[in-house]
Amino acid sequence: WSELFFVNTFGLPFHSGTVIAGFAFVILFYLAHRYTRRKNLYGANTAVLCLLFMFIGFSSWFMLPIRANAHTPINENDPSDARLLLAYYNREQYGDAGAPLYGAMYSDRFAGQDSDNPYKDDKPKYEQDEETGKYIIVNPYKNAIHNSNSKHVGILPRMWSSEHAANYMKLSRPLDFSIKPEYASSKELKDGINRFKIDYAAGKIDEKGYVNFLEQFSSYIDVEPPGLLDNIRFMFQYQFGYMYWRYFMWNFAGRQDDIQGKMNNNGNWLSGIKAIDEHHLGPQDNLPSDALNNRARNTYFFLPLILGLIGFIFHLRKDPKRFWTLLVFFLFTGIAIQFYTNVRPFEPRERDYSLIGSFYIFAIWIGIGAFALYSGLQKLLSPKILAPAVKTACLLAVPTVMAYQNWDDHDRSERYIARAMARNTLDSIRKNTDAIVFTMGENDIFGMWYAQEVEKHRTDVRVVYPGYLATDWYIDQIKRKAHQSSPVPSQLSHIQYTYGIRDVVYHQPLTDERWDIKRFMEWIANDRHTVEDLIRKQGGDPGQYPERYRKAIFYPTNRIRIPVNRKNVLRSGLVMEKDKALIRDHIDIDLPEGGITKSQMMMLDILANNNWERPLYFTGGSFNPADYLWLREYMQLDGLVYKLVPIRTPIDKDNPYEMGRIDPELMYDIVMKWDWGHSGSDKIYCDSIIRRRAISYRINMARLTETLLEENKKEKAKNVMDLAMEKMPLEHYGYYAFLEPFIDGYYQAGEFRKARDLFTRTSRKYQEKLDYYLSSGKHPLITGEDILYDLQRYRALVDIVARNDNEEFGRKETEEFNRYLDQTEQRYFSL
Repeated sequence: WSELFFVNTFGLPFHSGTVIAGFAFVILFYLAHRYTRRKNLYGANTAVLCLLFMFIGFSSWFMLPIRANAHTPINENDPSDARLLLAYYNREQYGDAGAPLYGAMYSDRFAGQDSDNPYKDDKPKYEQDEETGKYIIVNPYKNAIHNSNSKHVGILPRMWSSEHAANYMKLSRPLDFSIKPEYASSKELKDGINRFKIDYAAGKIDEKGYVNFLEQFSSYIDVEPPGLLDNIRFMFQYQFGYMYWRYFMWNFAGRQDDIQGKMNNNGNWLSGIKAIDEHHLGPQDNLPSDALNNRARNTYFFLPLILGLIGFIFHLRKDPKRFWTLLVFFLFTGIAIQFYTNVRPFEPRERDYSLIGSFYIFAIWIGIGAFALYSGLQKLLSPKILAPAVKTACLLAVPTVMAYQNWDDHDRSERYIARAMARNTLDSIRKNTDAIVFTMGENDIFGMWYAQEVEKHRTDVRVVYPGYLATDWYIDQIKRKAHQSSPVPSQLSHIQYTYGIRDVVYHQPLTDERWDIKRFMEWIANDRHTVEDLIRKQGGDPGQYPERYRKAIFYPTNRIRIPVNRKNVLRSGLVMEKDKALIRDHIDIDLPEGGITKSQMMMLDILANNNWERPLYFTGGSFNPADYLWLREYMQLDGLVYKLVPIRTPIDKDNPYEMGRIDPELMYDIVMKWDWGHSGSDKIYCDSIIRRRAISYRINMARLTETLLEENKKEKAKNVMDLAMEKMPLEHYGYYAFLEPFIDGYYQAGEFRKARDLFTRTSRKYQEKLDYYLSSGKHPLITGEDILYDLQRYRALVDIVARNDNEEFGRKETEEFNRYLDQTEQRYFSL
């Protein structure tokens, strides 16, 4: 407020209001401190000093605007002035979270517009205008966004995120609905709804199908919001129970494994006491080796919890004043955080780290618990015996047990796999070509940023995260030089992609003509091509639409043609000389019928203005065509990245993991030079994230193996497979379905011994799981879906053996599989 007031009202230079506000706070604290001391107002003086030291602590955040104004290559949110710093504090980049006390519920997604107030104002976005020397509002904010339907707004909206509707219904109950009165007489509609209800009751339709039904029929039905009791039940069962109590028990009772839990048989708390664990996790006998050997499987036998509860009670009785202080701290850094953040099912990752403050407080009570034991036993034993006895007992029961259980999954020594993965991704890109790589997720980009910023590795590559391309500050950054990489090519100026401008560009079909991509971008860059202008030309009333939609830009055709500059393609090394006959003259793509986002617009802008001069790469890991600019048929797999090439390779719909062509010689050279960061060592802990990231390695190395075998290069194929098995051992990396191509590959390469060995070890993993299912009986956490998946994958392994090995061995393994199949069908799937 101060910055806007002094700059816009009095015409002072930028940042003047910030400086004035800073001096005002200094003077205010000085006067308040002097006054309270002179008047001997001890309580008020203490309050002033508390606030002062809080401000001193927050002053460390001045580092952010100082750093931002230096325009470092990594400068998230660009908090370079007071307004942008406030946006950074408020996490505006991530959107509004659900209001914890009063707000809209997820059912608002199916309710349509509010009849009385269909739209509401957005937040005005101020930016510095160098010409006028003032802050100006750059976004259309009046009646700019849809308002929530008042019927779906209520108290304690714990289930609020429309994106998680299916999960809410899975954890709570399906939303009730009724036919709107004006359609009550439609027999066809009633029959369709009745068929849907019958199919849902029979289990033929899941919660995602339920959501799709509500969306498709939202014009004909009135959807009821979840009730207050539904929200309260969800709050206690999921937000407080699963998303706090489970984390709490991880720290003071034990943990099942390192796999993210989604109300299933992963990520639960575990004590090590069989009777208790079996009550909520099912039978603990005959567990598969993967479950038993997971290094994050830690059991403390409730010892830390018990000692902490003893300290809790002792502290309450002996020192209630300080106890209540700690209890407030404990609650506000635990349960209160979960209440305020209104967590959704399910978060992208486990969120236990956000609650660590409450765990610290409970650890204090554990320490007090040790003293409580000493105090309670001092009447029974001599102090000379009691003191060392209590210390030793508590030390062995809690810290020693916890250290012993946690050491193997917390030891970071010689663990460089994450670093190696980032370097390998960058090293898959051809050197010194000023390449641009689009990453698919934060797990990609942060590692690559580390490699470039800290280790100065492959700073010739420009790393671009499309998720941030929806923000103006990030687009500004990639349009500046960073290290050895040039700015990305773009024709759009800042004012054309600032906050609230071109967030979505809509498709309004006016022609079937296929446009050159440069012409398409010139149309989008023209501020006159607004939806409002189109509505007026068509005789409509723009006033009935929200301002943000009226001011949006539209495009008249979604049929785009990308010309191919053959000279630049060959000069930049995108295509080898031997493949130049395969280069196409142009590439045609069809954009979505509805429109494109700002992120997609900027990627098209880069593509249009690059003219094949710089190689464009994608890190992969997504099956959404939009993430590859609808160019999946024009990719070439180079190591861990896909390179855009003007050579068409049709997608095999039966093999969604396979995309793009492969140059086997080039990729073999890349793969054999990879850094593995001690990945194959038994001493290194490969957590769930590393195991999941290794899927891309296995898929890509399997594809390279298949290509080499097709060209009869068996020795190189064996080298690739041996490297994969050495660096990603079966026992440490799981995901056994992705080993099937290697078993088949060893057979094709004539390595029958290795093929049999890998088959035997992999099939044993499935047998262990099936043995557990057969010995456990029915339990809520043992699902038919898991059983069927393991049977299907086991069968796929046996089919590989039957196709490639001798008849006797194949018959033996088929009989063994059929034995498991018969037993499983009788136990779980018999009528």
